[in-house]
Amino acid sequence: MSREILLLVDALAREKNVAKDIVFAALESALASATKKRIHDDADVRVTIDRDSGDYESFRRWVVMPDEEVTNDEAEMGIIDAREIRADIQLGDYIEEPLEPIDFGRIGAQAAKQVILQRIRDAEREQVLNDFLERKEFLVSGSIKRMERGSAIIEVGRMEAVLPRDQQIPRENLRVGDRVKAYLLKIDRGARGPQLILSRTAPEFLMKLFELEVPEIEDGLLEIKACARDPGLRAKIGVKSNDQRIDPIGTCVGLRGSRVTAVRNEIGGEQIDIIVWAQDPAQFVIAALQPAEVVSIVVDEEAHAMDVVVDENNLAIAIGRNGQNVKLASELTGWTINLMSEQESAEKSEHERSALRSLFIAKLDVDEELADILIDEGFSSLEEVAYVPLAEMLEIEAFDEDTVNELRNRARNVLLTEAIVTEEQLENVADDLLGLEGMDKSLAAALAQKGIRTRDDLADLAVDELIEMSGMDEERAKALISVARAHWFEE
Repeated sequence: MSREILLLVDALAREKNVAKDIVFAALESALASATKKRIHDDADVRVTIDRDSGDYESFRRWVVMPDEEVTNDEAEMGIIDAREIRADIQLGDYIEEPLEPIDFGRIGAQAAKQVILQRIRDAEREQVLNDFLERKEFLVSGSIKRMERGSAIIEVGRMEAVLPRDQQIPRENLRVGDRVKAYLLKIDRGARGPQLILSRTAPEFLMKLFELEVPEIEDGLLEIKACARDPGLRAKIGVKSNDQRIDPIGTCVGLRGSRVTAVRNEIGGEQIDIIVWAQDPAQFVIAALQPAEVVSIVVDEEAHAMDVVVDENNLAIAIGRNGQNVKLASELTGWTINLMSEQESAEKSEHERSALRSLFIAKLDVDEELADILIDEGFSSLEEVAYVPLAEMLEIEAFDEDTVNELRNRARNVLLTEAIVTEEQLENVADDLLGLEGMDKSLAAALAQKGIRTRDDLADLAVDELIEMSGMDEERAKALISVARAHWFEE
């Protein structure tokens, strides 16, 4: 019997070109499964085969758990009962008892064989996958073997890969037998074993195609730093040259456009804008919005956004058809881009100036002239008035030392008073509201004044109600309410 097992393992290992340990493990699983059927479907059985002699032993076992958590007496045992059997046992350990080994000859041979072959197939697939990953081939090519509900099943070497319908370029007509390139998006390790999931819409696919066509990228002379796509229609890539002698745009375009044309042909004629990458975010955004010309740009680091001003004639170009140009520029640079005309910019600036003037007049008890001086000198908040170094404020020609000290004291007193009021308001605010992503103390205090003190209070609000209460923008209001309502759907 023992010799029979060793011969079986040796034969299967050779035939399937897998390690003997994998076959032994598959056989142990088959024997355990057959033994379990003889005892109870919910039981836990462990079988171990000696790799040298072929002898095997079977054990029934129970995992040790807290008594109140035991739900399956066939495979679980409470800690109190377990310690009566073995005093030093710990949670997570196993209580085992030997079983009479099942007669290998009387196992349902077909069932055992299926378990063994399935394990070996999984091991084979894992081995092929590991070989594939070791080569770091993220750009793959293969022939379409069949179509399943719109997804293409592609033969990649010895493996099958899936190109889902939502990862195919829109209006692309793929047929069985077509040879296609795609990007290895992820590996889905599902119940049927690991599977390659491909994409032809991912920005990385476009970057890999350029690497294929532009040898300077592989040599490290050029880098593609960023990419954004509207698959099948338009894309933008940001390219950096690591050698001053190399023109990044001309190198990617190629002689008479040969390189960029080869890439475009692979992705259904998608229009590609090649942009010189810049370390300065504002410069990169200006380049990304081409062909529109930018008049001025204001960077808001805190909001990670930029107000970009273009003249009326360039506004439509900057926005692009259906907002495509500005959307791609935003994705490429990673910044929120607010496009506006010079008139809109002037109106926004005046609105912000008016709001700031009103704040200084009301909180610091100063006249309009003094408030305007503060604004003209670059002060944009009470905190700046209170804590900007004294020496800097004394440099303002319109202020003497007494005026500066009085302004600083007034600003600090206002901030202290507001902090005390905020803390008092927060005493009535529930932790579940304060702990929400996107919530801060000042907002929570302001909402508490309006009677919003719990997560559910916030979740019950409509977006326009939250905007009216807080003055925040629509995007933030939507995000906060979505986070507040998330637990409803979890339940």
